[in-house]
Amino acid sequence: MIKLMVKILQSLSKTVHLSLALSIILFIGLFFSNGGFDFDRSFWSWIFRYIHVVVGIMWIGLLWYFNFVQIPNMAKIPDEQKPAIGKVIAPSALFWFRWAAVFTIISGLILATINGYVHSAMTLGIGSGGGRNTAIGIGMWLGIIMAFNVWFVIWPNQKRALGIVECDAEKKAQSAKTAMLFSRTNTLLSLPMLLSMVAAQNLY
Repeated sequence: MIKLMVKILQSLSKTVHLSLALSIILFIGLFFSNGGFDFDRSFWSWIFRYIHVVVGIMWIGLLWYFNFVQIPNMAKIPDEQKPAIGKVIAPSALFWFRWAAVFTIISGLILATINGYVHSAMTLGIGSGGGRNTAIGIGMWLGIIMAFNVWFVIWPNQKRALGIVECDAEKKAQSAKTAMLFSRTNTLLSLPMLLSMVAAQNLY
């Protein structure tokens, strides 16, 4: 049993598949222990909230990895070792980073649509009493701004900074700085965004 678990845990793919399998088993157990669920609006709301949370963790987790780990420590890495970051680790992290941002926004908008508050939230609760709609709306708009930054500022500049797109040394340095500043901007916005989301679910 121990050897089997070691074999599974040595493979990311097998680890993720086992995690999904355990989640499905847990869901089935909860399903039958509760006497079953109605596959109604509440059920689909739960499904998309779960997806939203999972991909959101991936997105913000990688954002914080870049800002709390990678960027502050790049200057400490010997020059001969930096290509390992720039050519291997950063492009892979950026792949998951930018697509997690997309799926966070899409799942969030689907969730808001299922629960009937997408319009009220996107208009910040104006004309609908404010409160919860204002809170969730602020979180949604901050998330959209952050995702825009990822795809239309950070990623294009990172492609030049990492050498994926060819450019001269001056442009490369400028792009790296721009990507860092907008990544730092997203870090700045991340806590207010998360506060708004949590407040909407718990304070109203």
